[in-house]
Amino acid sequence: MEAGSDFIQYLGSDMSIKILTSLNDPSDLVRVSAVSISWRQFVIANGLSKQLCVRTCPEVSSFANIVEVKNTIEPLDNGNEDSSEWACLERDHRVYAFLTRSLTLFAWKDCISDAIVASSTDNYPQESIKNTLESSDRVDQRASYWSSKGASNPAVPETLTYKLAARLCMITEVHVQPFLAYFQFGFPIYSAKAVRFRMGHPKDLMEVENVDTDEFPAHQESAGDKFLWTYTSPEFPMAQENRLQKFKLPEPVLCIGGILQVELLGRVQTQQMDGLYYICIGHVQAVGRPLSPAFDIKMMDESGKCTLEYNPEAAAHCLSLAKHPEIEPNCRPQFHRFSASIRGWEQMILNSLLRAGPMVLDPDFDSDDDEFLA
Repeated sequence: MEAGSDFIQYLGSDMSIKILTSLNDPSDLVRVSAVSISWRQFVIANGLSKQLCVRTCPEVSSFANIVEVKNTIEPLDNGNEDSSEWACLERDHRVYAFLTRSLTLFAWKDCISDAIVASSTDNYPQESIKNTLESSDRVDQRASYWSSKGASNPAVPETLTYKLAARLCMITEVHVQPFLAYFQFGFPIYSAKAVRFRMGHPKDLMEVENVDTDEFPAHQESAGDKFLWTYTSPEFPMAQENRLQKFKLPEPVLCIGGILQVELLGRVQTQQMDGLYYICIGHVQAVGRPLSPAFDIKMMDESGKCTLEYNPEAAAHCLSLAKHPEIEPNCRPQFHRFSASIRGWEQMILNSLLRAGPMVLDPDFDSDDDEFLA
């Protein structure tokens, strides 16, 4: 389309980039790149999809490079052609556009998969951090909660550390419920004065692949030094109330490394029998979107730099399930059939935009261009 070519030539590179970087939706950039060959080349050559992704989620700047994989182990063929500069630019355009779309595409859910360690535990294992994974304060006819050790100083903090459902999770808010001791006189609520949240990854790069959940009291003191925090939230006041309290982060945070820590700052309730201050928590949730299996990471160094792994087959599968959540698990393999060509993916988004509906993946979609087949 000559008009498209003349438009960019007439305005010049700098002005065209300024205009196109004002777009805030990856689908808009895909539409621009589908106008003509010259517009497509301009969008890709200037890395506009990556720029949009970084603006949407600054944590993306931690990605030092990108690798496309067939599955969790085997990378795609990286021959001379695939390693060319233009092929890398096309790959970055495709991956960052889908990554930005993924941040808003899938449903929110509780992203906590396991409890790792508490800074202290009063009665182990009866008052273990594992109990905070339960939504009820009673399990098998017994009280279910975590309790800190007692302290005479109400300023003594505590921490609860969790493993998230994926090494890449977009987290928007954290929910914490203080525990009401219904078996004690006066029904005291052992809340904290305030909470703060940290996200990051293990310092030992080998442990990113398999974080141990070891909260045995003898190991608790050293466990807090095993993690590197790349994000720290502001402090939020906590009410001394027995309800699931929701703390919304100022901006959604991409947790790179899959570790969440809840800091409980200050104590408000003493126990009548010993006069010491305690904090007791019944339940914790981290609301967000896991980005696996379409995306994963491999940490490169302690600074937080990492390699982003992109699986086109898994991405297609996730798109299908986003459109068809009612499909039974044993029927889902049929939705793996998908050509990951950039032109086909762009056409899919364009069709969706024209229908003014959600992005849809046709399970029977195919393309003659198999350059990017997974």
